[in-house]
Amino acid sequence: MKLNELLKNIKPIQIIGDEDIDITGVNIDSRKIQKGHLFVAMRGTQVDGHTFIGKALDLGASAILCEEIPTDRKEGVTYVQVSSTEDAVGKVATLFYGNPSSKLKLVGVTGTNGKTTIATLLYNMFRKLGYRCGLLSTVCNYIEEEVVPASHTTPDPIELNILLARMVEAGCEYAFMECSSHAIHQKRIGGLKFTGGIFTNLTRDHMDYHKTVENYRNAKKMFFDNLPKSAFAITNADDKNGMVMVQNCKATIKTYSTRSMADFRARILECHFEGMYLEINGREVGVQFIGKFNVSNLLAVYGAAIMLGQAPEDVLVAMSTLKSVNGRLDPVRSPEGFTAIVDYAHTPDALENVLKAIHEVLNGKGQVITVCGAGGNRDKGKRPLMAQEAVKQSDKVIITSDNPRFEDPQDIINDMLAGLDKQQMKKVISIVDRREAIRTACMLAQKGDVVLVAGKGHEDYQEIKGVKHHFDDKEVLKEIFSSR
Repeated sequence: MKLNELLKNIKPIQIIGDEDIDITGVNIDSRKIQKGHLFVAMRGTQVDGHTFIGKALDLGASAILCEEIPTDRKEGVTYVQVSSTEDAVGKVATLFYGNPSSKLKLVGVTGTNGKTTIATLLYNMFRKLGYRCGLLSTVCNYIEEEVVPASHTTPDPIELNILLARMVEAGCEYAFMECSSHAIHQKRIGGLKFTGGIFTNLTRDHMDYHKTVENYRNAKKMFFDNLPKSAFAITNADDKNGMVMVQNCKATIKTYSTRSMADFRARILECHFEGMYLEINGREVGVQFIGKFNVSNLLAVYGAAIMLGQAPEDVLVAMSTLKSVNGRLDPVRSPEGFTAIVDYAHTPDALENVLKAIHEVLNGKGQVITVCGAGGNRDKGKRPLMAQEAVKQSDKVIITSDNPRFEDPQDIINDMLAGLDKQQMKKVISIVDRREAIRTACMLAQKGDVVLVAGKGHEDYQEIKGVKHHFDDKEVLKEIFSSR
């Protein structure tokens, strides 16, 4: 593709060199540059891509897209200066890969909790309805049945367009993706055309990056502000930020609620550990999920399917066959008759929701033992809140390691314990080793109890001092049960 064609959706400050050259690839990673590529110098949170321009040129880059044109320029190379490479890269990548999002019905899901569940359930539902689909999620990316491991909730703009282009090539009609606040703020989804957007909820998270809840909220809101008039926006009317999200949205706005009047509404008729019986918009359906927060997730799925033109009866039949996402309220039965549940809950709100769901089913007939920690090198403010939430709704709590990353695990545990008073501390013990913490919880549990292992869910590793060590909560539980 010609360079001048790639630049038609951006406004360069200046161009030095030939605009009519052929570009054979676009990259933000200088290590992946080959002869004829365009290198985009991005200012990241850790490193500045401008420092790698020389390396990109050595590897054969034909053009450089940057915010500052280097004084030492290489002959025969075209330099394009823009005010923001972060803003430009998505638009350039979209054009280079043939604008794949315009050839798909692409639905984005954003919010603090529920993104993975909703996006994955939509992918599974539409495949059951007979469509070819793609999925971009925290757990894994899928191009129909092909598994593409995920490293971020939302990939970078280059990888994102490559994946979407591969979905188009595979004959996919629909694609469902999580849109993280980081990705929206960093314009990783810039240039994509969305058919619809879903807002789940908003609670404190990622304060290490956004600094304030308002900044975090505004990053999410930006997604809805940018939806086209032709799209739909489905928002959670039960969340105080639900209508804030769509107040400047040009798309068709729909609401969902478990508590009040809305376009899509539901109530629980029956609830067991095996699932629930619901009424959705006047129709009854049995589902293999538990918890009021999952009712909200299923409503978002239902609403999106209806907005995408599916018949209510077909949607409910497909919904009744769906199963929980890996690592979300994922049960493991013990030989002794208690239930262990693995869940990704890593925010105070998510932990509260999971514990409430467990109590809804237990109905006072068993104890809850919670194992949880907090991630290192992330928002420290939520650590004491996590401990408080665990203690509030558990009979016993074991505070342990999550992904300590580059922090001392004991320091993270101390931060969590600092949020508890003397009375609350009577319920709590701390064990740094996560495997031993899970083993201890299982030793304390009796028939009819529930052991909640929270924080890691689908993750199969523990990150310690920059190294990922294999660790899977569900595997550990099964090993403990089989050794008894």
